[in-house]
Amino acid sequence: MEETGMESDSAPQQGVADAWETVTSALVSPGCSVTKLGLSDSLALLCGQGLDRLLGSWLLETLQLRLSSVVVPEFWSGLKQPENELEERGRAWTLGMWQALGRVSLCGPGPEGLQERAFTIIRALLLFSPSPVLQERVLEFYSRTFSVYMNQEGQAEDGAEVSDGPERGVCSGCGVPTQQCWCKEALEQLQELSHILSKLQLLEWVSSEAVTSILHKLIEQRMEQHCRGEYERSFLLEFQKWLELVLGWLSKVFASEVDREGVTPVPSVPSVPSVPSVPSIQTGHPGSLVLKQWRCHMYQFFCRIYVNMRIEELFSIIRDFPESKAAIEDLKFCLERTNQRQQLLTSLKSAFESRLLHPGVHTSDILTVYISAIKALRELDPSMVILQVACQPIRKYLRTREDTVRQIVAGLTGDAEGCADLASELSRGDPVTLEMQDSDEEGNDPEDWTPDPTDAVPDKMGSKRRSSDIISLLVSIYGSKDIFIDEYRAVLADRLLHQLNYNTAREIRNVELLKLRFGESHMHYCEVMLKDMADSRRINSNIREEESRLSEEEQPSLSLSSIILSSEFWPSLKEEKLELPPLICQAMEAYTHRYEKLKVEFTCRFTPSQAWLFCLDDHHMAMRTLSWKPHLGSVTLDLELEDRTLTNLTVSPIHAAIILHFQEKSSWTLEELSAKLGAPKELVHRKLALWQQHGVLREEAGGRYYVVETGSSKEKMERGVMLIDSDEERDSNTTTQSEQREEKLQLFWAYIQAMLTNLDSMTLDRIHSMLRMFVATGPVVTEMDVNELEAFLQRKVREHQLMVSAGVYRLPKSN
Repeated sequence: MEETGMESDSAPQQGVADAWETVTSALVSPGCSVTKLGLSDSLALLCGQGLDRLLGSWLLETLQLRLSSVVVPEFWSGLKQPENELEERGRAWTLGMWQALGRVSLCGPGPEGLQERAFTIIRALLLFSPSPVLQERVLEFYSRTFSVYMNQEGQAEDGAEVSDGPERGVCSGCGVPTQQCWCKEALEQLQELSHILSKLQLLEWVSSEAVTSILHKLIEQRMEQHCRGEYERSFLLEFQKWLELVLGWLSKVFASEVDREGVTPVPSVPSVPSVPSVPSIQTGHPGSLVLKQWRCHMYQFFCRIYVNMRIEELFSIIRDFPESKAAIEDLKFCLERTNQRQQLLTSLKSAFESRLLHPGVHTSDILTVYISAIKALRELDPSMVILQVACQPIRKYLRTREDTVRQIVAGLTGDAEGCADLASELSRGDPVTLEMQDSDEEGNDPEDWTPDPTDAVPDKMGSKRRSSDIISLLVSIYGSKDIFIDEYRAVLADRLLHQLNYNTAREIRNVELLKLRFGESHMHYCEVMLKDMADSRRINSNIREEESRLSEEEQPSLSLSSIILSSEFWPSLKEEKLELPPLICQAMEAYTHRYEKLKVEFTCRFTPSQAWLFCLDDHHMAMRTLSWKPHLGSVTLDLELEDRTLTNLTVSPIHAAIILHFQEKSSWTLEELSAKLGAPKELVHRKLALWQQHGVLREEAGGRYYVVETGSSKEKMERGVMLIDSDEERDSNTTTQSEQREEKLQLFWAYIQAMLTNLDSMTLDRIHSMLRMFVATGPVVTEMDVNELEAFLQRKVREHQLMVSAGVYRLPKSN
């Protein structure tokens, strides 16, 4: 009984062993002759004995061992040995063959979980030590399929439209002779590769890096070819259409993912602004979640690359504004979708400092670029933060230029060639608002408030209170209107003193516009200056009318015209010593006598044959009189020489005085003329050069000057010529800004001395507050801030005119 039982138990065990041998042989040896029926029966027997899990584990272990020892090394060795590599088309054919074999291997009975575990082993072995060559080949394959796809869609890789026929017998898609074209096969293999990688769950791992590299490279290439240096048209719509074509290629790369996930809504990508005729991007094609992500990545690539390129060119874009407005609008659209504001600020500030802010650039050119920057950057960033931060070096540098204010004022009055925009800005008539002043916008609806960007400079100004007005921004460089008003008074005085007529229509218009900008009180002195011109015209008419009633013997030998200046309202005029010939002095005395008879309270300027000279007003026993400025003005005269007559020559008074003295005697030395004119020898020597240049005088040995009575035809001048030497062309009739500042400081000093005399001692803050109260009215004195006042007081301390102890100032005690 026992032997029978043992025999009956060994029979099933032998059957299980045979079944195990059959199944393992069939799985390990591809050439095994086991029939499908026998294999199925053996599998059923093993499963019936509960050995299915053990069989699965054995199979996976055997698979891992074979893959790691044979298959994987053979796979990588084929990529690492270039001499063993197939041509590009051959690799595509091999890929198709491998896929066909893979379909047979992977088709068979078995639980789904076992198949997934097998795929996991394959992925682990491939990802454990991937070869760099793999990414190179993947990149090459995807690049080729991209070229093929874009060629079929009518776009070449560089973005140009593809011609109707092949050029020189070469396919523009796959790059081989047209007879061997494999474009169709390439797209088919793209889908096959997508299917294999998706089944192995390797599609994202294998494709992502290559696709990212291709998109970045091609977007960059296309942008360089189409956008670099082109600022006058927008490229957003053009790139939108091109990127939609690229999205079609991506749908083929990730085709299996699309099939697996099904159709989902398209990503919400912002549409291009101001293009109503073009459908918005988000209403395009349906796609999968993968395509949605890649679309977002693609548009992010585009925006970042575009912003990077335009940041490099931003200085040129600003310089060319408003012609470059389209580039600014595109940059604004892309910058809002990237985090590159700080990069833009750093780059633009560096460009300003290296290309603009150095001694080789004229102040007018710096102002022109600054004005363009204001216009362009307020278009780019309505909050004005970029303008405030990026242009801070320009504003700081302009404060160091001595001629900045004069250039701005010249631009406002239309005299500067490079700052023509300022004149048109002035005509708008908006009042100047400095950033430190309160704004009327404080009462606006709080619901409309928006915070500044995070890169804004911390200050009290919100985006709505930060001025975008060009003139206000220029004035705020110095923080005060007074300095511009003073400079305009000097410019206006120069223009009126050089005019030689009473036509002030242009100046009246400018003053009226400046009143709208700066306020009427600031322009009061300028209005008085213009009124002086009108009064001078009336006074001259009255004097001329009185002279016309005189007898011929009483008629003045010199026709004199004048412009009467109210001395307290005009800027300080330059002082030069000059003694005029008796003929001119007599005419001046006669003119003064007639003026006093009119009893008009004004001040004057005058001209001799015709002549113009300048004079200021004095009070004597309640009577107005004239204080002449003999070095200012002009003289119109005729010169009769032996062989020629020079008529209607207009020169300065000192030039006229020099040539008139040659009527007394034919030759003069420099020392003699200097003593006669009461002027320095250096000045007289410079003025003699004008007559020498025009062949009227010559210098001989011993430094004696003679009249040239006979001259060549080349030296003959036309009639009605105004002779101006280089000094007069450059010089202003008013004192320089530094000279005017020194005069004002001396006026401050007079106030300070009076206060310290009465109060004995005062602190810096007390002196400053008292000065503000005493000199707050009138543009002749510019308000001084605390730092300037402290520097001025310290200067007086060094000059031993003040004493300071513990921050308290007092006058030194007199011995």
